[in-house]
Amino acid sequence: MLKISLDALLTVDTIARRGSFAGAAKELFRVPSTISYTVSKLEEDLGVQLFERFGPRVTLTDAGAELLKEGRYLLKAAADLESRVRRVASGWETEFTIAVDSALSPVALAPDIAAFYDAADQTRLRIVKEQLSGTWEALLDRRADLLVGAAGAGPSGGGYSAEPIGTMAFTFVVAPGHPLAGVPHPLGKADLVAHRAVSVSDSARQLQPRTIGLLFGQDTLAVPDMQTKYCMQRSGIGFGFLPAQWVREDIAAGRLVQKAVEEPKPDETLYLAWRTGEEGETLKWWRQRLHASPPLERMLQMGRPGA
Repeated sequence: MLKISLDALLTVDTIARRGSFAGAAKELFRVPSTISYTVSKLEEDLGVQLFERFGPRVTLTDAGAELLKEGRYLLKAAADLESRVRRVASGWETEFTIAVDSALSPVALAPDIAAFYDAADQTRLRIVKEQLSGTWEALLDRRADLLVGAAGAGPSGGGYSAEPIGTMAFTFVVAPGHPLAGVPHPLGKADLVAHRAVSVSDSARQLQPRTIGLLFGQDTLAVPDMQTKYCMQRSGIGFGFLPAQWVREDIAAGRLVQKAVEEPKPDETLYLAWRTGEEGETLKWWRQRLHASPPLERMLQMGRPGA
């Protein structure tokens, strides 16, 4: 008979994430004594110590870390199995995650979300934001079920379907007080390399991160999303390309200066994407909804800080 149950693995996972038995009890809606008993019983059955106790705080032992490393795969597989079984019964996914590129605002999807809940209020929706290759990775790694506004062509190897939903144009801008603001000619590599660029960090964990337009040896400030990049450039900390739709008013008002560059950034094609072969009712609903009423323009507009 197996000595490791899914419930025990879930308990160990929750304790490791929360750092204490009390924190795990709160998340799992159990009393601390039940959490303590579950761990003690598992340690006794396996003949190993899973946690080091330091008062109320606990940390995994090497044996506990190994158990959890493999155990999380089992927990994910069990969750996937539950989802598939329920989907077979109802046709609707029990949980559905939409990943949005960081330049876009998921708030613009509020009318669509409200309409979805009218159609299927038993499906739990989750909205996450990713950057660059991280958006595609979230789909392939099953952390997302649908991508909205994924930037650039997807990774090689297949496993997904995608359709373009629009493009995003970019404009090279600097703050009025930036040294490059007064350069009279189109900016080339020799002009740029001496100054700091601001770039968005790729959120990919496994795929090769994308680096766009950075020069070798150049000072670069890496920020978590396009909104932070916009704010940093307006403050004069660095330069770079920003969504053209975001900076039109700033350029007209003199808050940013548009500069010609020798190597302009081409428009970025943005995609709607999903895993091939998955045709649950939730996925069908969202694909039909976003195809009938493309959200890209409003998501981009609302993505600008202060919009």
